[in-house]
Amino acid sequence: MFAWITENVATLVICLILAAVIALIIAVMIRDKKRGKSSCGCGCGSCPMNGSCRKK
Repeated sequence: MFAWITENVATLVICLILAAVIALIIAVMIRDKKRGKSSCGCGCGSCPMNGSCRKK
């Protein structure tokens, strides 16, 4: 088992870094959603999903 870990340490480190980045992105998206920020960056007046993307 230890030999496998030493042979694949670079792959494991890269996977851990990618998992951390993805977790950070998800956390920021959840925080923005709770604060009421829109992901599109424009007004919701002309959006077809106007009533369903956030609570009014």
